[in-house]
Amino acid sequence: QIQLVESGGGLVQAGGSLRLSCAASGLTFTRYVMGWFRQAPGKDREFVSAIGWSTSNTYYANSVKGRFTISRDNAKNTVYLQMNSLKPEDTAVYYCAADSNVRITTSPALYDYWGQGTQVTVST
Repeated sequence: QIQLVESGGGLVQAGGSLRLSCAASGLTFTRYVMGWFRQAPGKDREFVSAIGWSTSNTYYANSVKGRFTISRDNAKNTVYLQMNSLKPEDTAVYYCAADSNVRITTSPALYDYWGQGTQVTVST
């Protein structure tokens, strides 16, 4: 059974930091592109960041570039999202996802597996 379990969400003041983790099980982790998406109330799910099989291959949405950093530890089957300089507009449920394609994609429809999400709330 394939599972993605996110953790690390919470309430933080604007300008603060959080580190999200996503632990994967039941799949060959190194064969999956791992992505982070977020969904705010009343909005569509949007791409945040993704990392390829190689840890040097990363991609970010313009809205988070320079503030968020994605990384993965293949020995621990875990992907991380370090979020710095958080803004109120970053408030959303953050989801981890796994994609079996070789290339990084920003389309949520192309990801195969999803976690349950973790809430991030940034206060002013």
